[in-house]
Amino acid sequence: MAENPAYPVGLRLTGRKVVVLGGGQVAQRRLPALIAAGADILLVSPGATPSVEAMADAGEITWAKRPYAEGDLADAWYALIATSDPEANTAASAEAERHRVWCVRSDDADQATAWTPATGHSEGVTVAVLTTNAKGRDPRHTAAIRDAVVEGLRDGTLVAPHHRTRTSGVALVGGGPGDPDLITVRGRRLLAEADVVIADRLGPRDLLAELPPHVEVIDAAKIPYGRFMAQEAINNALIEHAKQGKSVVRLKGGDPYVFGRGMEELHALAEAGIPCTVVPGISSSISVPGAAGIPVTHRGVAHEFTVVSGHVAPDDERSLVDWPALARLTGTLVILMGVDKIGKIAETLVAHGKPADTPVALVQEGTTAAQRRVDATLATVAETVRTQEVRPPAVIVIGAVVNVGPGATA
Repeated sequence: MAENPAYPVGLRLTGRKVVVLGGGQVAQRRLPALIAAGADILLVSPGATPSVEAMADAGEITWAKRPYAEGDLADAWYALIATSDPEANTAASAEAERHRVWCVRSDDADQATAWTPATGHSEGVTVAVLTTNAKGRDPRHTAAIRDAVVEGLRDGTLVAPHHRTRTSGVALVGGGPGDPDLITVRGRRLLAEADVVIADRLGPRDLLAELPPHVEVIDAAKIPYGRFMAQEAINNALIEHAKQGKSVVRLKGGDPYVFGRGMEELHALAEAGIPCTVVPGISSSISVPGAAGIPVTHRGVAHEFTVVSGHVAPDDERSLVDWPALARLTGTLVILMGVDKIGKIAETLVAHGKPADTPVALVQEGTTAAQRRVDATLATVAETVRTQEVRPPAVIVIGAVVNVGPGATA
């Protein structure tokens, strides 16, 4: 006769006694989830791994430093039996049966009254996978299923829309430097759940092709009326769609708060009473140089790096950058949005003491299939940009770190 499958259930262990026998690797893996469940945990074991000992030292568990003894499972709701002594495990399992305590055995699952499923978590959802066929239990297979489901929920490839708890609002999502794989897991999930996506030109455009047909995509780069009015129009579009009860994602390149006007949009939404979530993104100021083989810091070469917007020239009265101070720094200077101003920037840095032979790298379309790197020095960068036809978007790196990686040409 076929064996009946296990009945899945979620145990609510807050404030309830849980006994763990054995302080080894099994306990080390299982204890964090039991602690997170709020259980009152008694560990019975002569010894423990350093990580388990640290949990006891922190007061997260109570540790009885001795072997298992009859009566240890009294009043317990759940037990994890994982000692290296088979006789102790058998005796404890028998005690659990007598006291009707659900117990898991790490050494012999068939003698246990409960099995631990392969579990994972994603935004308030716990995924638990159990094998229904006892004779064909394959922990690696159940773990692989668990991983596939959790990863799908996290990255948005497995879409499970909210219904009861879903609320309208706006998420300012940093899309990263351009490679669609470099958006955060949370950002991708929110994108998959959106009704409306207002996207920047520099956002990860490939992700837009994955959106369901009902999602309205608005190209922020095509909103008219000039730069200032364009931002105002974007703010109005975010507010308008959110007030219609829709879930709106403002998909931005890089990070919303690194020259991304994210705070301007947050202020506008707050004034309109629209709830807003900010999802940080991988900034191109670090990721693009890294993709081109340039570390912004390197031991013995650079102990600091500074990120500067180059959209305003050094001699422009609107500039907020202290260029003379930057020229005195010995670390790395990363310039965003500065391709068309790099000649004046280089000239200013040299005029205030930065050596003319300081290495410069320009990384165009970083992290995308069109990425290319062009090297120069402060003395030659203006001419190099012209002759090599370097175009935005490009990240400019100035400093000795340009020459430490395998991609350096100097």
